[in-house]
Amino acid sequence: MSQSGGAKKYKVVLLGESGVGKSSLVLRLVKDEWIESQHSTVGASFFRYACHLEEGTTVNYDIWDTAGQERYKSLASMYYRSAAAALVVYDITSADSFERAKYWVRELTTNSPETIITLVGNKCDLEHQRKVSFDDAKRYSQEMGLLHCESSAKEGTRVQTIFVEIARKLTATVNAATVRDGGVVGRDGQKKRDGSGKQSSGGCCK
Repeated sequence: MSQSGGAKKYKVVLLGESGVGKSSLVLRLVKDEWIESQHSTVGASFFRYACHLEEGTTVNYDIWDTAGQERYKSLASMYYRSAAAALVVYDITSADSFERAKYWVRELTTNSPETIITLVGNKCDLEHQRKVSFDDAKRYSQEMGLLHCESSAKEGTRVQTIFVEIARKLTATVNAATVRDGGVVGRDGQKKRDGSGKQSSGGCCK
């Protein structure tokens, strides 16, 4: 399924422990809404979002928000396989959620190595309760070749920025690729990355 003109379409998946704010991030992105008592996702939820870049390119996201509960863990691979990009979300006030995020990074790099991964530390509005330092998460992201950003779904901080940075990364990395079934596929049918075969490190946060 190739895209014409200045529009491209990519499948994106959100992974992470239950309660880190994955659904809240998507709700803030798509509807600019915040719900204080967000219900846990059952299985997965689907959203669409159009990201408009300055150079006139439109990136259309098919977003799968996966459930974080342990009983749904085995289903996650159904959603992250063939995903062009993944947001692995943790809660900056929970060290356990950060360790869980590392599990999902390992899952992706092993089973879906073509997927561009962004590590997202959510709930940065709770700085006074922080348990995961920005520097530690940034260092880990650089070691693993991930994009990295901190956000607040509650306040809307850097939520759109994350998806803009992913869009820029996707269009730069796969600018010679077509898109099939929401995944990144090159003209020769092979999965595409940068010239080194690895993701380039970077981040949307300074």
